[in-house]
Amino acid sequence: MATKTGSPREPDTGAPAAPDAGGDLGAAGSQLSTAPKEDISFPSLGPLGWARWFWRQLTSMRVALLLLFLLSIGAIPGSLIPQISIDPVKVEQFKTEHDTLGAIYDKLGMFHVYSSVWFSAIYLLLFISLIGCIIPRTWQFVGQLSGRPPAAPRRLTRLPAYTTWRTDAEPEAVLGAAQRMLKKRRFRAHRTGTAVAAEKGYLREVGNLVFHIALIVMLVAFAVGSLWKSEGGKLITEGDGFANSLVQYDDFKSGPFFDTDTMEPFGFTLKKFEATYERTGPQKGTPRIFRADISYFSGADGKEHRTAIEVNTPLDIAGSKVYLLSHGYSPVVSVKDGRGKVVYHGAVPFLPQDPKNFTSTGVVKVPGAQTKDGKRNQLGFNGLFVPTFGGKNSGSMFSQFPALDFPVLAVNAWHGDLGVDSGLSQNVYQLDTKRMKQYKDAKGNIFKKMLMPKDRLAKQSKQHAGIKGGLTKKDVEADSTMQLPGGQGSITFEGVKSWASFKITHQSGNGLALTGAVCALLGLAGSLFIQRRRVWIRAERGADGVTVVEMAGLGRSESPRLPEELGDLAVALGPDAPLAPDAGPESGTEPTAEAPDQDPTEPTDSADPADPSEGARA
Repeated sequence: MATKTGSPREPDTGAPAAPDAGGDLGAAGSQLSTAPKEDISFPSLGPLGWARWFWRQLTSMRVALLLLFLLSIGAIPGSLIPQISIDPVKVEQFKTEHDTLGAIYDKLGMFHVYSSVWFSAIYLLLFISLIGCIIPRTWQFVGQLSGRPPAAPRRLTRLPAYTTWRTDAEPEAVLGAAQRMLKKRRFRAHRTGTAVAAEKGYLREVGNLVFHIALIVMLVAFAVGSLWKSEGGKLITEGDGFANSLVQYDDFKSGPFFDTDTMEPFGFTLKKFEATYERTGPQKGTPRIFRADISYFSGADGKEHRTAIEVNTPLDIAGSKVYLLSHGYSPVVSVKDGRGKVVYHGAVPFLPQDPKNFTSTGVVKVPGAQTKDGKRNQLGFNGLFVPTFGGKNSGSMFSQFPALDFPVLAVNAWHGDLGVDSGLSQNVYQLDTKRMKQYKDAKGNIFKKMLMPKDRLAKQSKQHAGIKGGLTKKDVEADSTMQLPGGQGSITFEGVKSWASFKITHQSGNGLALTGAVCALLGLAGSLFIQRRRVWIRAERGADGVTVVEMAGLGRSESPRLPEELGDLAVALGPDAPLAPDAGPESGTEPTAEAPDQDPTEPTDSADPADPSEGARA
């Protein structure tokens, strides 16, 4: 059996069926729904209309909150994913370990979140949205301050808080006393006919505006901090110093508007680095004291001062902060060439490979060395340093503790061309051996030796002088010096110094950001805890000649304190508008707050329905 599909047709004539409410199903389809057919045409907005619509949406409070939420969400990757501005080494390591994910993150700007296009777009849109919110609200608030509280509604009984009573006092006297009483309680009050209109709580809107302005101030402060900031690192060995000059930094980065020619003159010298560690228990090796004792000066002719920098106590100097980051050890070595001349002497920083026990590596480069006959023969040494030697008789070398209990330096030597004259930059912590040869012994093995500090060995030799088996001067020289094959030189391990790594930051806008944060908290507290409310007091003479006093209040938001405050106002007005002697229970012997659905004791002056919030919108 074949089935054909096509347009519906009339059963009698076979002509195509006329279109109707059923659509493609014709008359049968029209029976499936009784919904009326809607034919709505929207007017064309045009470019100006669409621009106005977009601006209204952007400056609405819900969009501002959405952008603020997106900004907070967008900042999360900056905390979880390594950032180039903070640690480029970790970024490269992440890319190496995660090929696919690293490529995706790189395209999305996840390695530089705070300078990415999408984060900057959210930031700028939030900035514009907040400004668009504040400007009209500010003008509206200024208009409200320059205006007067609105007149009393026709039916005060419809308001959330209401009370009434009868008095023998004259209406004018009651209204005058009410106006004075409200002004004394810091209400803005004025007479409107037979009623006094008053308003209070403008600080609520002030707090709201202050909160939004403070957010803008914080955004501006963050922008200023990014554009005019500078940050650099410096590794300093004990006895060495630093001056705030671009050439003094090991690494340096700054914002696009930071002027390196106007850097503040200051500097400091690392006198001593002190570190102590827990020696027993489960926290063995944990630092207990971690302090850099320095002397510093500020200004070209500044006086020298002494202080200490610890991990959580940076040095604040000339608008910059100096943070203590890490520390390590710098073996002090002396190198002689084939002529027996000292061609290098100094402390060489070694970088820890084991952050817990400070097993460290480093290199010594000696470009000025020569052979016995005066030929150029640059020397290079690869070193492994451990502050507390472990692995004795095991063929390995590692540190057992981070303190200098048993320091040992293992070195091997190279000779040839270091490549320092090529004009290309080199890593001071790595040895380029492409154009160098390694020294080997007579058996063809790598020539290497473990050295002990000469100063410690000399001290031990003095302490054990005359004792059988004690160290002699010859032993000290042998244990602290490695002689190169063929008389081409030597390297001596003289002693050990500590080094400390510092970060020097100049962050503009910190004070502005702090001010904005404090103002934001104060503004938020004001907008949450201050209630804006309006009060009306009406006094009219009734048909029996007795004055009827009506008092009602309206708050911007529902608050249980409004009826209580209205009761206090009624009590305060009581001496000037006492209850009439013939006032019974129904007329209200005590001024209380009535429910909004209760009718007053006196009929209203209008039978027309009234908007309960007419003239009283908060």
